[in-house]
Amino acid sequence: MLTIIINKKYSAGMETKRTALALFSSSLLVLAGCSSAEQAEVADAPTSEEGTAAAVDGASVVVTTTILGSVVGEILTCAVGSDASMTVVMPVGADPHDFQPSSEQVAAMSTADVVVSNGLFLEEGLVSVLQSLETDGVNVLHIAELVDPIPFADDHGDDHGDDHADDHGDDHADESSEEHAHGDFDPHFWFDMERMALAAELIGSELATATGVGDYDSCGVSVAADVRSAEADVIAVLQAVPDASRVLVTDHDAFGYFAERYDFEVAGVVVPGGSTLSDPSSRELAELVNVIERENVTAIFANTATASDVVAALAAEVGRDIQVVPLFVGSLGGPGSGAEDYISMMSLNASLIADALTD
Repeated sequence: MLTIIINKKYSAGMETKRTALALFSSSLLVLAGCSSAEQAEVADAPTSEEGTAAAVDGASVVVTTTILGSVVGEILTCAVGSDASMTVVMPVGADPHDFQPSSEQVAAMSTADVVVSNGLFLEEGLVSVLQSLETDGVNVLHIAELVDPIPFADDHGDDHGDDHADDHGDDHADESSEEHAHGDFDPHFWFDMERMALAAELIGSELATATGVGDYDSCGVSVAADVRSAEADVIAVLQAVPDASRVLVTDHDAFGYFAERYDFEVAGVVVPGGSTLSDPSSRELAELVNVIERENVTAIFANTATASDVVAALAAEVGRDIQVVPLFVGSLGGPGSGAEDYISMMSLNASLIADALTD
């Protein structure tokens, strides 16, 4: 039996084509192997008062974000007969840019066989921790660095959507700018489902190497195939958006991969830079209002993990009816949200975007 132990606030489901059942509790998710003849069951695993998993037998995997946790969990679940535990550090609904780990969570990472992180400074509160762990010899896998990351765009609102895939080498952000706290490269790779499929393959390979369980390699390939299959449905949904309406204004600079992969243009962002922790100036907001008017933008896409006061104020400033549509950006949703796992999250976001831009 494979036991996947989640932070107590992480109650996201993992629905896959290969798992028979997925049962939830507030602090524990236990999944059986991917054979249809096996059944999932809930077991009492040792947890601390804060909900972080205590030590259990078998390989230990710690994942930083719920989005990566969904994919890693499916890979672990698929390996029939393996004995591994997974701890997801961030709870559902957490903003990865703003999350600070507890000392117990750091301790769990320090004893893990593999730590799977997003990287490229997405987990801003974990950067120094992860660096220290690597110095101490912990196996930390920084996924975003391995899937051909793209630079942040220098500017939104010009001709960003035209041939931007060919101009990445010249589009590095100004290193001195406080707006780009992440550095030059965009960490939000999961909005390109092909890159997430590649990530699944890389994770499976690394887990196989680190644990000696060869099934993880093939399971990574299997999960990648599921992601690619689901992407075909996402693309079909997005095809409903007319060419003239394929313009995005988002709460922060997180949709560069989405725009590149699915042929959209990011015309502007409310919060400057690739982090949610910056504050827009009045001049920047005024310029964004002009962009919204010039591009005839009909919707502003907000973030379920962050407050939308600035987004609401911006919408009011436009002076005409404009939708504010919350998307799942840096975290999965809880039970009943429709975004309980990675594929569901991407499918729901695609539907929300398509609906908003085809009204």
